[in-house]
Amino acid sequence: MYIFKTAKDLNRHLQIYRDKKRPVGFVPTMGALHQGHLSLVKRSLADNPCTVCSIFVNPTQFNESSDLAKYPRSPERDLELLHNVGCDVVFMPAVAEVYPKGLQFEDTAQLDFGSLAKVMEGAHRPGHFDGVAQVVKRLIDIVQPDRMYMGQKDYQQLLIVRSMVQQLALPVEVVACPIVREADGLAMSSRNQRLTAEQRQQAAAISDVLRQAAQWAAVHTPEEVAQKALRALEEAGLEPEYFTLADPVDLSPVHRFSEEEEAVMAFVAARAGEIRLIDNGLVKKG
Repeated sequence: MYIFKTAKDLNRHLQIYRDKKRPVGFVPTMGALHQGHLSLVKRSLADNPCTVCSIFVNPTQFNESSDLAKYPRSPERDLELLHNVGCDVVFMPAVAEVYPKGLQFEDTAQLDFGSLAKVMEGAHRPGHFDGVAQVVKRLIDIVQPDRMYMGQKDYQQLLIVRSMVQQLALPVEVVACPIVREADGLAMSSRNQRLTAEQRQQAAAISDVLRQAAQWAAVHTPEEVAQKALRALEEAGLEPEYFTLADPVDLSPVHRFSEEEEAVMAFVAARAGEIRLIDNGLVKKG
């Protein structure tokens, strides 16, 4: 496994694959890796002769400086995990390497994500997706991958990145991969490491509520489903920020369940103490 800290050294290595027209897969991460991340790496390894995993805690997508400061970092363990699954290349740049002095972001600054960036995470974390678009575009420019793998836990982020790729006509395929969950259903997240034992037990209610929402949807309106879900999360000891039923394509809110076969997804954000967790699930199949 090769480890690079500069774009120059990384590209010198990857040029071998480009010259031979051999595809490169890319998994962007912020480290503190878990089996969810590793599932993306494994998928890329199965699809491509070379897989690059980046580890970079991006400061521009954090709304709270305290959240950035407390974000878990475990580079030695991350490298061990990546080595054990057979990752080919790890890119571990410093902030100055990703954001060199004088770098301009005219391309991403002109993007229009429409309603995708205005609901849910966009409403609760102003500017968050601007930071996401900046760093993902920058990493794509550096790695120049043929395919990029992202998890569906951050579903809204996945749609934002796909929109960016389409608007800028970037030559990369964005591959969505399923959510990986703990045995009790909690979606795997780097932030889970910060949960106390009591908070960990409370957080398991999030996936329980998503499962129940699919049952409630058979007999209740979307508004009633959301109310029941919010109440259940509060009863579990969590502080819900939102529980939204939305169209999986454009994230427009669903106000009534259609008799036609239209898919509906539920999206949730809730805090266990100061730890903010998000999740989603299909409520109605299309």
